[in-house]
Amino acid sequence: MAKSKQTGAPPLRVPLVKPLALHKIKTYPLAKRHSKVKLAESARPWNPGGTVTDFLAGLPDILAARALRDVIEAIVKARLAGKAVAVGMGAHPTKVGLNPVLVDLMERRVITALALTGAVIIHDFELAMMGHTSEEVDTEINTGRFGMAEETGRLLNEAITHGVRKGLGIGEALGTWIEERRFPNRNTSLLAAGARLGIPVTVHVAIGTDIIHMHPAVDGAALGEGTLRDFRTFAAVVAGLEGGVYLNLGSAVIMPEVFLKALTLARNLGHTVDRITTVNMDFLPHYRPLTNVLRRPTQKGGAGHMLIGHHEIMVPLLAAGVLESLRKDRNKR
Repeated sequence: MAKSKQTGAPPLRVPLVKPLALHKIKTYPLAKRHSKVKLAESARPWNPGGTVTDFLAGLPDILAARALRDVIEAIVKARLAGKAVAVGMGAHPTKVGLNPVLVDLMERRVITALALTGAVIIHDFELAMMGHTSEEVDTEINTGRFGMAEETGRLLNEAITHGVRKGLGIGEALGTWIEERRFPNRNTSLLAAGARLGIPVTVHVAIGTDIIHMHPAVDGAALGEGTLRDFRTFAAVVAGLEGGVYLNLGSAVIMPEVFLKALTLARNLGHTVDRITTVNMDFLPHYRPLTNVLRRPTQKGGAGHMLIGHHEIMVPLLAAGVLESLRKDRNKR
């Protein structure tokens, strides 16, 4: 930096931009400002001995807590009006022990239809037959034993092939098969519950994604025909969703894609499915559920809700809220 000839000191710098003067700034009263959070929406401290209804009412009326209450209200309203509540799901809810909760909702006619990925039937079958499921993939993939349990591969494929030859879809074929063979834990099988209760349970297979596709008993023609029948059955369920609810539980790709195609087919054939509530429940947000379950299907009406959290906590909480609300409604009558 050049020095001043008179003093030898560096010259003073002239600011390139003059700072704003704040003395003329305009303000307004806080009371006139719109605020997104109000004290009245805050949570209430828990009173020991309260009910599930009390707990839910005490949650803050903000963000996910509000969404949870909105979903409970939508399901209750749909069932009281005789509308459909359909669930599409991947295998994780079954693997974390939620079959008894889901079967209970089926028995109470809260869930009116169930659509499963191919992975679900494996864990549902193993739990119904043996009472345990879910192998250590990290260990078995190194040995070549992954997915090679004899009964799972042979019996599931035989049941699918046999049922499809009788004109059934995969879901009905397996549910009937489990019931007829009186598996010891069939009372908590989603497939068996569908057959027993007359509730449509469909299975939507992507060939190569499930361990039973590696077994010599697999029949590709039966898989394809059976899952196509189930897709058309599911499309009929979606065609009746006006005023109802569709929940996507833990399927990041297959069920969101199947749901969107079923909805398109229903609308193409002239069915009114404009005002629906859609829900995605998972512990991570994914592109396809956000787009194909929550946003696109509700553009004409209704609402889409995202509930982020672990299935083993969120699904029982949702079920409890729905059942308590239905009980309160019955008591009012």
